[in-house]
Amino acid sequence: MIIRFLLTGLAVVLAAYILPGVSVDGYFTALVVALVLGVVNVLVKPVLILFTIPLTVLTLGLFLLVINASMILLVDYFVDGFSVDGFWWALAFSLILSVFNSLFSDLAKEKKD
Repeated sequence: MIIRFLLTGLAVVLAAYILPGVSVDGYFTALVVALVLGVVNVLVKPVLILFTIPLTVLTLGLFLLVINASMILLVDYFVDGFSVDGFWWALAFSLILSVFNSLFSDLAKEKKD
């Protein structure tokens, strides 16, 4: 769990490095972003998903991308040293973060085997 947390912090730094509309002050700030994003994903995201089920079904699940971008913008509001320039940068950041987390989790699984 700690390794996953540290790898998520690394993914935040890498995604911010790739995207010009996202900035992170340092690795400690990236770890705070990872922590706050985890808390927001556990507490707020399920409520939003529950309230938007009809819209999610209507858009064949694509509205979940909007919810993910909203979670990134919410973290931007709460964490100093982390900034996202708008919705589209938040959407791109969430997609890149998902890809990095997927790659890192695959690498962690290979080491376990």
